[in-house]
Amino acid sequence: MLPLLIDQNFNQIILRGLRQRIPDLDAVTAHQVGLSDAEDPDLLAWAAGEGRVLVTHDRRTMSDHVADRLAAGEHIAGVVIVSRKLPFGQVIDDLEVIVMCSSEDDWRDIVRHLPL
Repeated sequence: MLPLLIDQNFNQIILRGLRQRIPDLDAVTAHQVGLSDAEDPDLLAWAAGEGRVLVTHDRRTMSDHVADRLAAGEHIAGVVIVSRKLPFGQVIDDLEVIVMCSSEDDWRDIVRHLPL
C-alpha cells in the first residue's frame, strides 16, 4: 500500500471517504506531523525523506517546486495534484486505485494530476 502525506489544504471529506474505503490507509496529514504552516518545498522534502506521496490541491505552485527540487538533483516520493472541480467520488475512486495498485517505486520523481 502506498503511504501518503496529505497537504494541509486538502479536502478532508475526500480523505475521510478514502479512509472509509481503505480502513488501514497509511496516510498522515501535514498537521499531524507538525507541518501545518510548512512551505511547499518543506512538504516535498519531508515526504521524500519518509517515502510518502504528497496529495494536494495546489495546482498553482506545486509543479514549480517539484521542478526546482528535481533540477537541484533531489528526489520526490511522488505528488498527486487533485483538481478541486472533480466530484468527491471520482477523486476517492482514483486515489483508491493509486494507493492499492501502485508501489513507492512507481511514484519516485513523478507528478500526476487527477483525473487519471
